[in-house]
Amino acid sequence: MPQPSHSLLSDGAPPDPKAHGPFAAIRRALPAGEVIRFLLVGVSNTLFSLAFYSVCVIFYSHLLPHLGKPLIADVASITAKPICITVAFLCYKHFVFRTHGNYLKEWLRCFAVYGVSTPAELVILPIATGIFLHVAPLRAYAPFLAGVVNSVLIAVYSYFAHKKFSFRR
Repeated sequence: MPQPSHSLLSDGAPPDPKAHGPFAAIRRALPAGEVIRFLLVGVSNTLFSLAFYSVCVIFYSHLLPHLGKPLIADVASITAKPICITVAFLCYKHFVFRTHGNYLKEWLRCFAVYGVSTPAELVILPIATGIFLHVAPLRAYAPFLAGVVNSVLIAVYSYFAHKKFSFRR
């Protein structure tokens, strides 16, 4: 008769070798399918947001040519944000976190998540724009490149904020 294994769980099943170890907490925080869906939707949302932000930059550059590019970057961001947040909310809700109901509550939470990041964006955008303005080959694209830098930083923050707050189960 075989001796009972001390490595079996109380239900007789063997332990999951991935349940422990140096990366166990990361694996629990980042479920593979959800992270992949977040990245795919995030890339789409980022492309949409950058395109819409760029349209706003071009529009305000023509409408208000007397304003400097750092200020135009901020105004374009503030204009684009409500529409981009709403598009992101719908994509996250239906394709990433797959929650049901609670539209208004989750939509408002999405605005809260991005609202918390807005002060950072209002600092990141003009500073990054100013930095890119000092690099001669990038000068014409300064506000657009600043938007890319901002988007990457906000994407990392937003995954965890949406997972733990906006769409918590």
